[in-house]
Amino acid sequence: MLNSIKVGFIVLLTLFTSLNVQAAAGIALGATRVIYPSAAKQTSLAISNSDTQERYLVNSWIENNAGQKEKTFIVTPPLFVSEPKSENTLRIIYAGQPLPGDRESLFWMNVKAIPSVDKSHIEGKNVLQLAILSRIKLFVRPANLPQTPEDAPTLLKFSRVGNHLKITNPSAYYLTLVNISVGAKKIDNVMIAPKSDMQIPLPTGAQGNVTFQSVNDYGALTSATTASLG
Repeated sequence: MLNSIKVGFIVLLTLFTSLNVQAAAGIALGATRVIYPSAAKQTSLAISNSDTQERYLVNSWIENNAGQKEKTFIVTPPLFVSEPKSENTLRIIYAGQPLPGDRESLFWMNVKAIPSVDKSHIEGKNVLQLAILSRIKLFVRPANLPQTPEDAPTLLKFSRVGNHLKITNPSAYYLTLVNISVGAKKIDNVMIAPKSDMQIPLPTGAQGNVTFQSVNDYGALTSATTASLG
């Protein structure tokens, strides 16, 4: 699923004589996406550590859609230690110029968790330490958009252009579509930007109506929707 948390691994290798692997399995984000109302001064994201013993160094930042660090956002605290069985809250503040008022803007929230190392336990050993990077979407949403996010998927238009499926999104929202099929043929999940269209290659023999689900503000799947090809 496109809206699932994207996880990357940063591998730090310390050379000793035997191998020990540690991973930041205890760190979890409180959401799979962040909705930031543009009129709000700030929003927040909870981070929990379910591990009963492990401490983690947590580093957080925001990137734009090109993967560049976004200086218009302030995340506080940007760096902190997450204690065992604890929960912390990140405050996210937008401090840039006004963003478009007629549609959502997309950014990416990054949270990297590095497990602590007890030097007395790794002396004379090879240690492979994994820092886990969680990356989720952050949508800045203007107030008073003409549609609700619940209604936005119903506005999608589908048409066939040669051997491609054209999807038109006239709404003001980013829409993530999953479990897409044309007839009995499955199609890869996609995210389509507001007020835009995109074309997806169709599998050979794809015929019939389009069926899909979308991902809502809480990261849950909506009911399956069927639409005809215009």
